[in-house]
Amino acid sequence: MKPTGAAKHFLVAFLLALVGYVVCYQVIEHRRTRNRPWQVNFTIGSGSLPNIVINQHNLGITNVRITFAKAPLPATNGSATFTFGQPRPVPYQVPFGRCVFMDTTFLPGTVVLQLCGHEVELLPRVLVIDRQEHPWRPGSTMTLPLAQNGVNTP
Repeated sequence: MKPTGAAKHFLVAFLLALVGYVVCYQVIEHRRTRNRPWQVNFTIGSGSLPNIVINQHNLGITNVRITFAKAPLPATNGSATFTFGQPRPVPYQVPFGRCVFMDTTFLPGTVVLQLCGHEVELLPRVLVIDRQEHPWRPGSTMTLPLAQNGVNTP
């Protein structure tokens, strides 16, 4: 049975809307995930100091190391790598602290970590440590002093 009249117009309109939806969804999803998520490796470095290594290869951010000087050694001595790509309810535990904010709508997104009394914000534009901006410099190393009262403030 062939559709005629109004039924044919509704079927054509439905098929066009369906194709348009699928195409738009694929384009938006590609734009959302094309830059991949942040990768943060939590390790115990030389001198038994906790440190993190931040990577985001699509933005050219590689091997940015932050060492927490004189920080108490965490309970876990192994290393762990976190990929911040899928949203999770915050706050949640990570080695040396916790993740307190995470927006992964468009990757790499924004991730805020409270680690060893310091606040570390990973933004595509800039690295923010204790509310002070630092430009991304691939291969750089920063050493943070012991935090006062649990959280450093400017």
